[in-house]
Amino acid sequence: MKTWMIVLIVIAVVLIALIVTLYFLGKKAQKKQQQQQEMLEANKQTVSMLIIDKKKMKLKDSGLPQMVLDQTPKLMRGSKLPIIKAKVGPQIMSLICDDKIFDSVPVKKEVKAVVSGIYVLSVKGLHGKQTDLTPPKKKSRFKQALEKAQEKAGAKPLK
Repeated sequence: MKTWMIVLIVIAVVLIALIVTLYFLGKKAQKKQQQQQEMLEANKQTVSMLIIDKKKMKLKDSGLPQMVLDQTPKLMRGSKLPIIKAKVGPQIMSLICDDKIFDSVPVKKEVKAVVSGIYVLSVKGLHGKQTDLTPPKKKSRFKQALEKAQEKAGAKPLK
């Protein structure tokens, strides 16, 4: 057998072992995430709050309680999280927001939020005009370039 064939077989075996390992790690992580989601659903409650500010900031700069910082893994402490500063009743709190709804959270408005511990799961408008809290969809780069090209050509832009 030639040496390049042996090298090719070794690489194939290593790649197969890597794929199998990633498959089982992925299944384990998926089960863990499902358990955490069930726990959040079991402990959720609806709270009325005034959103003061929202930012994506590092965990250590967020103003969360020291106990939360101690419980987080060291790798997560440096990553940026969506943090909401809100007035819940008489007290001002820093809360972690779900990434999916962070852009739709209105600032300086009173909302009804579904909260589980210090984690905000969803928000709905409370006072004033009942507006849709979802932000307008951003156009893709292709559509933006197409509209610019049509404006230069003098044609009607597509909607």
